Formats: sequence, C-alpha cells, structure tokens
Amino acid sequence: MKKYFSFLLVIVISFSGYGQESDSSDELFQKARTVAFDQKDYVTAIALSKQALLLSPEYTDISIFLGRLYTWTDNWEAARVVFKDLDLREVQDEDYFVAYASLEYWNDQNEKAIEIIDKGLKYNPRSETLWLLKAKVYNGVDNYAGAQKSVDGLLAINSTNTEARELSVRLNELTSKNQIGLTYNLSHFDKQFDDDWHIMGLSYKRNTKYGSVILKGNFANKFASNGTQVELEAYPKLSKIFYMYVGAGYSNDVGIFPKYRTGASLNANLPRSFEAEIGYRHLYFSENLFLYTASVGKYYKNYWFNLRTYITPDSKNISQSYTGTVRYYTKGADDYFAFQIGTGISPEDYRSNLLENYTYKLKTFKMGAEYNFSIKKVNIFSVGAMYFNQEYQPQKKGNQYDLSLGYSRRF
Repeated sequence: MKKYFSFLLVIVISFSGYGQESDSSDELFQKARTVAFDQKDYVTAIALSKQALLLSPEYTDISIFLGRLYTWTDNWEAARVVFKDLDLREVQDEDYFVAYASLEYWNDQNEKAIEIIDKGLKYNPRSETLWLLKAKVYNGVDNYAGAQKSVDGLLAINSTNTEARELSVRLNELTSKNQIGLTYNLSHFDKQFDDDWHIMGLSYKRNTKYGSVILKGNFANKFASNGTQVELEAYPKLSKIFYMYVGAGYSNDVGIFPKYRTGASLNANLPRSFEAEIGYRHLYFSENLFLYTASVGKYYKNYWFNLRTYITPDSKNISQSYTGTVRYYTKGADDYFAFQIGTGISPEDYRSNLLENYTYKLKTFKMGAEYNFSIKKVNIFSVGAMYFNQEYQPQKKGNQYDLSLGYSRRF
C-alpha cells in the first residue's frame, strides 16, 4: 500500500507547486531538503527524492539523503536497500558511510556499524565524523579501550574537536582498572600561622563496571602537630547521563582534620558538552557543619570551563564560596594547564579544618595555576601553586602560598 501511495504522490507532485516537469534533479533535491528540514514533511521529501532519482539515478547525494529520510521515519529496511545499492556501486563518500553506520548504530547493530566505519575510514582517514562515531559505538558497548583509541585518532587530526575532548575526559576514568597516587602540599603563611603546613596523601583507585572506588590515606602536620585521616569515595554510574559522587572520611585527630566528613552529589553529562553537579558536603569537628554545592561545566574545543559554588546557611546569614576554573588541554585528558580564581574556602581545600572556627565567613581571595602531564599514558604528573589572601580576623589579612606536587600510576 505504501508503494502505491508513494508512486501516486510522485505523480501528483510532478503536477504540483513542488515540482514541474521542467524541474531538474538539483531543483527537486533542494525542494526535498527544504520540506524535510523546514517543514518536517518526510513523506513529501521522500517522494521528491525519488522523483529526482528518476531523472538522475546515479546522483549519489540524493540517494544518501533518501536513505537518511527512510532512517528518520523508522523504515529501516528501505534505508538498508538504498545503502546496500550504494555499496554495490562502491561509493566512497564520507557522508554515505556516516549515514549507513548511524543507521546500524541506532539499531544496536554495533558490529555492522564498526565494519562500515572502518571501510569508510579507508577512503576517508581524516574524517572527524567517522572517528567520533566509531568512539561512540565502542563507548555504547562499554569497549572503553576501543573508544579511547578512536578518540585519540580524532584528536590527532583535530585537537580542538569539542565532542572528542569531552568524551576523552570521560573515557580517561574508564580505560584502566587500577591507579595509585601520591600527593604533597606545602602551605606557607606570612602572618596567620608561624609554622608551615605539610599534607601528604596516598590513594588507590579501582575501576569497576559500576563505577570507580577510591581509598585514601592522608597525613598532615599543621600547627606543629601531626594527624591522619582515612577516606573512601565512589562514583557509581546510574546511566549514560547520570552518575553520583559519595564519600566519607574519619580522623581521630580533630583540629588537624574533621572527625567525620561525608558528601554526595548527582552529576549529569548534558547535551552540547555541558555538565552539571548538585550535592552537599558535611564536616563534623565539635559540631556539624553542612555545605551545599553546585557547579556547571562546559567543554569548548581545547578548553574546559567550570564554575562551582558552596553555600553554607546558618542562623545568622548564608556564607558563599565561588571558584572559576579554566583548563587548556594540550594533548590527552591528562595533559593540560589549569587556572583558578575564586573567593572563600571550600571543604575540598587543604585548609578545610579552618572551617571549624567559621573563618570561612571572612573575606578570602584565591588564585592559582596547575600543570598536568602524562608520560606513556600511565604516568601522570602534576605541579600547582595557589595564592590566598585571607581575612583571618576582622580587618586583619594575611597571605598564604601553596605548592602542590602529584604523581599517579595506572596499571
């Protein structure tokens, strides 16, 4: 019935305002695109495309467009007939391979999609669209190593591809099972404290199919006293879009560290390379302290922009902390320069024990930079510096200078 309807529609169109007998295949193709994209009238667009192909049966672009129209209207078999005919004609156009592979990918025929993409890359080895589609197909079946390799291939062609950069960062956390890390932070004060602070951290990270789990041990020398803390964090995956952060920590050296800390956040990977987070953090020294956090991030070419806030309500007022971060990626997800500027103290700062005394209500300005780089993708190094101008008492300010070093090993 559909065949007779389409045939009748072609005849009607040939005498209608959509097409005259004098219309060329190019003109019919343009009209088909117009009614498809502007009016979403796919039935008419299909009829116009068929009419154009009667005039120019070898017009590859029209055939590819007709295959796409069938795909958009869920007429999978008709689309496959069109694409297989193009395959027999040994068409080498990038757009053909993208359209055909997308059809199979959307229908969960992932092996077929990869086969089509690989063939397309033989003819179009620098096709960013094909490399990105290959990464998405592999990522969709949890083949993270294959997805990372595909993303790396794309970034080697164009390091400013926003979608590839975003996907590379996400995959970076999934392509290795284990990771150990060692960090060191030195804090020097010109007025607020007489002694420097030293904080060392040792961590072990394990990736699972449910998300990553991190065990941390921290040692600190603050106020000329020593203290230790143990932390456990997890990032369970809820879906392809949502994942969570949950964390808890304990220390018997209150004042050096909070006795307890907990936290939870809901994170989302949003369209157009945006990401967002909303959650809470809890610290307990001699009493409970709750902070609520939210952030929004955006990937753009080689850059990642992020704005985070911490809101701390109490009976008298609401204290706020804001931090803006910009990363510039030089190669992979572990290779970047980062710049940060903000106000206030956050519970993630090494100075979070100052929150016990509520000095977070006083004015604080901070700025700093970090350089992260990798060697052979398994050795990750970082070096950073931060400057703080802290109002540690009303109308009294002091400066703080932080130096941080880090090393991680994946295996």
